[in-house]
Amino acid sequence: MKDSNGIFLKQMGAKIRAARNAKKISLRKLGKLCQLQETNIMRIEHGKKSCRILTLKNIADKLEVDVKDFL
Repeated sequence: MKDSNGIFLKQMGAKIRAARNAKKISLRKLGKLCQLQETNIMRIEHGKKSCRILTLKNIADKLEVDVKDFL
């Protein structure tokens, strides 16, 4: 079970990173937009940190994508 969670977080993070890169937004800028530390965004993107659904929605909103695109 733990492995599947880790795989899910890495896949979700890769989708967030792809959306951020497609919009040409830096980690620092996305962090400021979302009122999160740049390191937290990086850890989410690398699948090293989980986040609350509202944080995920906030990131999606700032990247102008549907939160479902990350799941």
